This record gives sequence, C-alpha cells and structure tokens, in this order.
Amino acid sequence: MRWARGGRMTRRAPGWCGNEPEPGLCTEIGAASGLFSFDPDGWDAYIGRIRFAGAAVLRPILSLLGTLFSLITLVVVVVGLSLGAVLHIYGQDLPSHESLANYTPPTISRIYSGEGRIIDEFAQERRLFTPASDIPDLVKQAFISAEDKNFYTHGGYDAVGIASALVDAVKSRGRNLRGASTITQQVMKNFLLSGDRQMERKIKEIILATRIEETLSKEKILELYLNEIFLGQNSYGVAAAAQTYFNKSLRDLEPHEAAMLASMPKAPSDFHPVRQKERLLDRRNFVLREMWENGYLTEEEYEAERAQPLRSVQNGDFAPFSAELPPRDYFTDEIRRQLSQDFGEGEFFTGGLSVRATIEPEMQVHAARALRRQLEAYDRGRGRWRGTGLVLPPEALDSEAGWREALSALSVPRDIDLDGQWYPAVVLEPGDQAMRIGIEGVEGIHEVPRKDISWLRGDFRATFTPGDVVHVRRATDDNGTFANWSLRQVPEVQGGFMAMDVNSGRVIAMQGGFSYQASVFNRATQAMRQPGSSFKPFVYAAALDSGYSPATIVIDAPIEIDTPQGLWRPRNSTNKFYGPTPLRTGIEQSRNLMTIRLAQEVGMDVVARYAERFGVYENMGQFLANSLGSEETTLYNMVAAYAMFANGGERVRPTLVDRVQDRYGKTIYRHDLRDCVDCDDPTIPATRGPRIVSDREQVMNAVTAYQLTSMLKGVVDRGTASGAINLPVPVAGKTGTTNDARDVWFIGFTSNIVAGCYIGHDQPRGLGRAAYGSSLCGPVFQEFMTEAVQKYGGGPFEVPPGGHFIKIDRYSGARLPDDAEGEFVVAEYFRDGEEPIFGLMYDGGFAMGTDLDLFQAGERENVEEVTTSTGEKAQVGGKASFGSMSSGGLY
Repeated sequence: MRWARGGRMTRRAPGWCGNEPEPGLCTEIGAASGLFSFDPDGWDAYIGRIRFAGAAVLRPILSLLGTLFSLITLVVVVVGLSLGAVLHIYGQDLPSHESLANYTPPTISRIYSGEGRIIDEFAQERRLFTPASDIPDLVKQAFISAEDKNFYTHGGYDAVGIASALVDAVKSRGRNLRGASTITQQVMKNFLLSGDRQMERKIKEIILATRIEETLSKEKILELYLNEIFLGQNSYGVAAAAQTYFNKSLRDLEPHEAAMLASMPKAPSDFHPVRQKERLLDRRNFVLREMWENGYLTEEEYEAERAQPLRSVQNGDFAPFSAELPPRDYFTDEIRRQLSQDFGEGEFFTGGLSVRATIEPEMQVHAARALRRQLEAYDRGRGRWRGTGLVLPPEALDSEAGWREALSALSVPRDIDLDGQWYPAVVLEPGDQAMRIGIEGVEGIHEVPRKDISWLRGDFRATFTPGDVVHVRRATDDNGTFANWSLRQVPEVQGGFMAMDVNSGRVIAMQGGFSYQASVFNRATQAMRQPGSSFKPFVYAAALDSGYSPATIVIDAPIEIDTPQGLWRPRNSTNKFYGPTPLRTGIEQSRNLMTIRLAQEVGMDVVARYAERFGVYENMGQFLANSLGSEETTLYNMVAAYAMFANGGERVRPTLVDRVQDRYGKTIYRHDLRDCVDCDDPTIPATRGPRIVSDREQVMNAVTAYQLTSMLKGVVDRGTASGAINLPVPVAGKTGTTNDARDVWFIGFTSNIVAGCYIGHDQPRGLGRAAYGSSLCGPVFQEFMTEAVQKYGGGPFEVPPGGHFIKIDRYSGARLPDDAEGEFVVAEYFRDGEEPIFGLMYDGGFAMGTDLDLFQAGERENVEEVTTSTGEKAQVGGKASFGSMSSGGLY
C-alpha cells in the first residue's frame, strides 16, 4: 500500500503508525485491516488515499450513468424527431376539420298535409337532426359512459386508453383488438376518414381530433357525433333511432332506453333487439353500470333501470312509427319526382326539407275510392280472372305457420281500401260450394262462398288451384254486419284522377292508378294519352277569341281530306249530320265535323298556339286531326287548362306544394305569390273575406272564358254528359272518347273546383262498345264531386263585365225576343260593342251536299241501348272505325 505525503509516495512497514492524530486510531485501523501502518506525519496522505480509492470506485459508475443519459437523450430526440416527422407527414393534405363547423348532415325530408300531419318522408339515411341544446342530458350521459367517459377532460385523444388497448392486443397476440377512440376521434373517422383499422388512419384521426378540439366546443362535437352515428335499422342519429326502436322522442326516453341506444354504436348488427336480445341486454346493463359509476345515476336508479325488460318496436312492444303514416301513394311520390327536378335529387333526399303539400287527405280518400270503384266495376263486368299471378310452393301449405310466413314475404299490394281493406290471402282448397282460404293478419281458416264468385266466367274449380295468392275483403249485409269474405282482384284497366282549386292551382287530390303498390306509374301526370273530344273546347276558345260567338253557324256535314296516308273521311258518331248548326250545339253534342270545319276556318296555327298557351302541349302539331284530340297529353295538363276556363281566363300553374322550407325553417319556395292586401286588418267584417290582389297573366278574355263555360255547362245539362252528372250546383265539363274507346275522359268544374278522369289500358286497346267518357269517367267525377260540393260548396259562374245577353234558338242560331221561353231557347252572352251577325254560315272551305240525312231539331242522338259496366242501361251511338276517322274524339 502506498501513502501520499506532500506529493511524495512512501511505503510504510505494516503495524507502524508514527504520530497518531488520535491515540489508538491507527492501531485499530491497522489491526482491523492488516494492510497498512499509520504515519504520524501523514494525515494528509491518509485523506488523499481515501479520496483516490473513492474516485477509483465512482469513475466507472459515473461513466455508465453518463452513457445511459446520453442514450436516453438520444432516444428521446430520435423519438421526438420521428414523432414530429410522422405528424408532419401525416398532417399534410388532411381533410379540413374547420368544415365541420358548418357541417349539415343528411336528414329526412318530410311531407306534411295542410293540417301539419306527416304524410310521408324520404331519405337516403334516416336521420332527424337535433341540436345539442335539444338533446336531453340523459342521452348525452349514456353515450359518454358507453364510449368516452373522459370526453369533457381530454384534448381529443385518450393516451391511457390507447396504451391499455395496445397492452391487451399484445397479451392476446392480436386476437383482442378493441378500439380506444374517443368520441372526438370517432367524429373524425365518421366525417373525414375511412373506417379501416390501420395505423395510418389512427394517426390521422388523432391529429384531426386535436385540431377539432381547438376549433369546436365539446357540445358541438357531441352534437355532430349524436346526429351522425349509425345505430342500426337504417337509423342515423339518436333522434331517428329513438323513433325507430321506441317510437318516442328523445325527451321521452327512460334511462334504460337511452342506455340501449348507447349500446348500438359498438356493432349495431351484433346487437339486434330480437335476434341478439340477450347480448344486447348485457351491453345495455353494462352501460347502465357505467352511468352509475360515473355519477349520472343513483344506485337506486341503476338497480331499477337494470331490472327493466328489453323492449322495442322490433319486438312488438311498441307500435312502429311507420304505422302512423299513411301508405305512400301517387300524390307524395309525384311531389318527390317534381321536387327532385326542381332542387336536385341529392338535396331532396338529404336536405331535411319540410314540404307543405296541397293535398286534402279527406278528398284524397274520396278520389281514390271513386276511381277504384269504377275500375273494379269495369273489370268485374268483363268476367275474367287473372289474380295476382303469384303462387305459394306446395310445401308452404303443409302448415298454417308455413303459408303465413310465405305469404308475408310476398310483394303484393296491401294499400287497397275499397269498401273495406283488401287482404292478401292464399287458396288452400277450391271447393264446389266454397273456397277455403288463409288470410294474412286474420286468424283461422275462412271461406269464400261460390255465389260471391258468380261474376267469373268459366269453370270455378279449374280457375283456382291450392297456393294461388288472391285478395279478399269483408262483405257486409244490408245492416252493415259481416256476411262473408269476398274475392277481389286488381283490375287490368287503369286510369287517373285529379282535382284542383280553379283559382290557386292547388291540387287537392290525385290518384294515378288503382294501387300504388301494384304500379307506381302515375297515370295522372305521366301517362301520355289522346284527350279525344275533351280537347275540343280549346278549338272553340280559339274561335271565340277570334271573333266568333256561341251563335255562330258552322256546317255539320261530311268531309273528305286527301292525306299522304290516303283519303280521310271523318264522321260523327251517329253517321248523321246537323247541317248548319250554332257553335253551342256543336260542342254540346260533340260534333266532330263541325270541329274540323271550325279549326280550318280559324287556322290550326291559331288553335295550336292556344293549346300551347294553356299548357296542354309544348309544341302542338298543326294537323286537322289534332283538333279532335289525336295528339297525346296528360290529365294533369288538361285539368289545369280547364281551370282557366272556370276562373275567368287567368293563368293557373298547378302545384302539389304550397311551401318548402329548408332544415332551418327558412322558406325557399312558396307557390301563391298573390298579395293579401288586408289580411292583417282586424276590422274586416265576418261576412267578407280579405282582399287578394292577383297579377296573374290573362290567358284568354274574361268574356270568352264565360262564353265557353256557359257552352260547357250545356254539355252537362243537355249534352253528352247529361245522363252521368247530377250535382246540386252548376257544373260545366266535356266528355272525351277516342277511336274504339281506347281512352275515355271527362273533365268538369264548378265555380271553385275542377276535376278530371281518364280511363284506359296501359297498352292502348279498345274498352268495348259500352265505354264512353260519360259512362266510365262520368260516375267517377259524380262520386267525387258529390263529396267536394259538400265541403267546398259552389255557385253560379261569375258573369264578367263587358257583355250582354241575347236569347237565340239553340238549334238554328236565330235571334229570339227577350221574352222567349222554351227548351230551344238559350241566353247567350255577347261582347258589348260587337253586334252579332245572325245567319252567316261557315263551312271551313268544305262544301256540303244536298242529299244528306240531317238531324232534325229535337231529334235524339242516342240510337242504341246498351248495358254499361255498372249494369245500368244507356243510349249511345255507334262507333267510328279507323277507316272513317283516323284519330280524335267521338263523345
């Protein structure tokens, strides 16, 4: 051992101490160590040696610590730089999180009736947007407890949760992959990123989550989440889900119901309320426990809610919301079609529009019933059975449960209500005296008696086989009590009907066929058909505005016209002719030859411009045959045009929509732009309505409109519609029947309501000899307008200023004294300042022979008695053939 003294190293003999600073110290040390002796003069050397020995021991330790510190620092720097590089790389080209501040999620567009009742809704994603302020705290607490208990405290991501998820994934060797996303991260994933489980997406998600936390408040983030999240059953957002699962609003939810909704985001398909009921119940109870542990529920509330059974619409515990909506029909689907064109399909299905429809639900029921009744009456008169064309497989008939399940799965019309609801049914056993059937939604096995099917032609047993799917309804006796089940079928013949206000153009009812579920094609707006004689008023309107009057004489006699297709010989229905006849009688009796001559006199270019001005056509062909209604148009256009006759000649734009509002309640469309001058005046007498100022275009002279209305009133009073229409108020209208009765029409109006009907096969073919506009469409108009008059009333047609009445002979057109009376007398309205010239005749440039079989004054036109489809007798004329009249109208 060496000892240091004053920088000089000496070696001392063991056991020698010298000048010991403290007696016994050196001896004790030396004795204890046996390594050195103490030098009495070497205390400094002693201390130095101790220091040297400590330094020798600490030097490697300090070196190790320095190395570790450097390594840690390097790792931290590398990790920091790497993390920064990763954040920089993945932070580039990310979607703008700031756009979420103005995000408007796709929401349901709803259609309301005038009374504010929801009648239909359309959506790509069934979502009802609800602001955060309107979402109850209970619902927020349920989702926070289930998905992100630290939502209000973290900065967008939960580091502890992420670490825990990583540990679980490592321990399970990748089998237990669970998410650790916060609600903010889920918002980023749902709105701006994909849903795949990749590290890249997760990094982007965290970056965006931290950014959005700096941009939006927690409540706004929660609002986005609760309105966007998919919760199964095509429900997006909590409001739609509450309606889907419980048929409740958010404020009416119980804690256990809110907890059930909060269970869904994890995997909606894995928590079906019926198929996975137990699994969903466990998840719901877990959410309730989390709510209790987080302080949102007391222990008593938790225990009580946990004991509640799992109830849902899907399990039959609540009536579905859809049950409160009427079945979708032609009216609301036409609104969908028109608004999709006006606003774009995307905006209509996702914009959350509130649409106030013009429909009058009560009148819509009457319209559907009236049209269906006539279509079925015609169909049953044919005596042919077609059925639904659907047959259940034999194995499904082995048990009641089997055929009920198979029947419920079929796409068969279930929206028909005609003298009672029509039910889908299956033939189980045709019998000699009765047919045994099973009926959807009705317990037991039932029978249809043989007498109920007496209208069918052919062998009864050969017509039906077990498994045939049919329709039936309850039949009642004279006392209104149930008598038996009655067999029904959807008619092959189709038609359309619509009614509208003549002043505003508001469509109050529309039926586009027998059953929307059987055929969505709307025959009122989409079917292009020949209007036949119902077009003739536009020829007469053009003439009246061109200086003709109701007393103007036009020759009713045969015509021959050389066309590129051959010689055209149009004729009247009866093959008889009137000779010189006033315009009034010509339209009342629907004289084809008079109409052609009049069109030739006025000019088909003028007639075409008139039809286009009224909106019947966009570009009408200028052919004489078109004066008889041979060019196709829609019932929608025709009814709107007739409304302009009724309201004094003012432009009417038909509409199914009064108003459209966006999701914020701002009106973006309003149909009626008229100015109500004194609607806010409280001093208006109860006997007088407010004054409304209209700036609508005058399509035709008001005097002309009244003259034409008066002539069309004659059609109903004594013309081709006289046997079909009988209402307690004045009615004007016109029938229409095309060649071989391929299309039959009637359009009529009172002082405030115009309605029209069309009936025909979708693939045009003749309806039979008894088919006329008056015999088929007349009863539809009569049934509907009987109800309409009770609701809307009606009165005399308003006589405009600027004219005066003169009595004439309606057969000869001669002027009569003012005191003349009788069946042949009619008071015609003439313009002031235009003294009519009586006795002047027009032939359109076609000569009239001298040996014609002319009708005499008062001679009846009806020449044949027929049985109509309703079983009633009617007098009609003969039909024209294609060779005698290539197209156009008869009656």
